[in-house]
Amino acid sequence: MYFAALLARTEDGWEASDTELDDVETLSDLTDLAREASVDEDTVLVYIEQEDAWFGVVRVDGEEDPRIYVSDASAAARSSYGEILLTDEVLGREPGAEDEIAALEELVDLDGTEDGEPERSAPAAVDPDEDGPDPDAVPAGPIGELGILADLGMSEKELLTLQTDALSEIADAVGAAEVLESVR
Repeated sequence: MYFAALLARTEDGWEASDTELDDVETLSDLTDLAREASVDEDTVLVYIEQEDAWFGVVRVDGEEDPRIYVSDASAAARSSYGEILLTDEVLGREPGAEDEIAALEELVDLDGTEDGEPERSAPAAVDPDEDGPDPDAVPAGPIGELGILADLGMSEKELLTLQTDALSEIADAVGAAEVLESVR
């Protein structure tokens, strides 16, 4: 079960609304949703939570690129909404690298026999632990921009220590607790 809320800063304070994510398939879709809720291109926070397993905050300030924080990347990676937040940039990967590698592997047979070379015997089994870290693995724990809420009243340390009911604590820190309760 997911809960999503949108907090939009206005001249009069914060406005909150619960958010349906049914039509959101990409980070771009989520960013567009946030920008639609923005008044005068001010700050919008999108909060997504999956039953206390993980939560994510996406901050959109006007036309700037969205800033993202996810409390537990490995848990979020097993979630359709979490996958939206775990972009190559957030994970520290080269954007589009997986797509390029897959396309090249389709074009070229990389077993060493493509030029009429004789097949070699199969190499000995390799212990996967000795190959080093998997570059496609998603790390456990928090990932993203720790200072995402620092200028709004929540320090990096406070963000890292959030557990259950994180949204209420975030809303309290940014001054939106009362409006959030109206949509919960």
